[in-house]
Amino acid sequence: MAVSYSKPVIKRRTTRQIQLGRVKVGGDAPITVQSMTKTDTCDVRATVHQIWSLEAAGCDIVRVAVPVRAAAEQLAEIKKKIRIPLVADIHFNYKLALIALEQGVDGLRLNPGNIGARRYVEEVVKLAAERQIPIRIGVNAGSLEKDLLEKAGGPTAEGMVESGLRHIRILEDLNFSEIKISLKASDPLMMIEAYRMLADKVDYPFHLGVTEAGTPTVGTIKSAVGLGTLLAEGIGDTIRVSLAADPVEEVRVGAEILKSLGLKKEGLTFVACPSCGRADVDLVSLAKAVEERMVPYSNLNIHVAVMGCEVNGPGEARAADLGVAGGKGIGLLFKKGQVIRKVPEARIVDALMEEVQKLADEKKAEQPAAAND
Repeated sequence: MAVSYSKPVIKRRTTRQIQLGRVKVGGDAPITVQSMTKTDTCDVRATVHQIWSLEAAGCDIVRVAVPVRAAAEQLAEIKKKIRIPLVADIHFNYKLALIALEQGVDGLRLNPGNIGARRYVEEVVKLAAERQIPIRIGVNAGSLEKDLLEKAGGPTAEGMVESGLRHIRILEDLNFSEIKISLKASDPLMMIEAYRMLADKVDYPFHLGVTEAGTPTVGTIKSAVGLGTLLAEGIGDTIRVSLAADPVEEVRVGAEILKSLGLKKEGLTFVACPSCGRADVDLVSLAKAVEERMVPYSNLNIHVAVMGCEVNGPGEARAADLGVAGGKGIGLLFKKGQVIRKVPEARIVDALMEEVQKLADEKKAEQPAAAND
């Protein structure tokens, strides 16, 4: 008797919704992937070019550092050249926050308790409210308030939550509720605990991240553990993977985390078997070569499988739009589980990419027709 399988569905935490430009965050909106530029924001050309790369990779929201007035004054020029929402990252200086708002940013990242006297906070919040610009409170375990560090003898999840609630109360006392909050730590377990605790206390949307996660290998693992655990529990409305790498890599990793949990359907799904003694091809090199050639197709809604032999190949390729299984000196190309042709081993990657391009062209041709329906 055939056994049916129903994929588990994650029940997301109920949160209020905010709007950054054209992108909704929280409520029933899709979980978004964010990144941050690593250029000097004063350099408009370099910053815009990096944002274009992030947009192409599927980034939904981008943040830029605003450490000085000259950077703040370039935000309008940057914003008019990009398509995704622009968030200004502000530390301590309320004047920079005011300039950023006047420049037309879509969001602010600042901690209201760190920008000076009450009247300064009121100025920023008043202008943000008038322009309907959300504020993300960004708590970081490495920079908690001195009294919280002294009370616990160092950073703790409890301290992070208390810090977050302090900043939230400042905004709530000013009748401002367009709030998003993050509780980041380099320790995944600490950040997981902090978000879980705060989830029971407020209904604001959460921005998830493991800060200072590290190089791509280590940082990807730590981020997958921290973000993946919370997302699987339904906690999180937007994410950033913080890597010591090109920010495009942050976007790719973030999208893969969402797709692995069924929280993102669009874009490339790429699978490859781990290889074993049955493989007659260098599966590791083959998979890496295909993955690199697939980068320009990252936003294409396609499932590609690279398998080492015919034992697992047909099964995996049946779920994929396109796939290849290696044999002795050959490659078998599959489409929806059916072999479409056999090619020499040296031609596997090129042949697969020819089929990918055909599929991309077919999908592009379907778009106008779909738009007219």
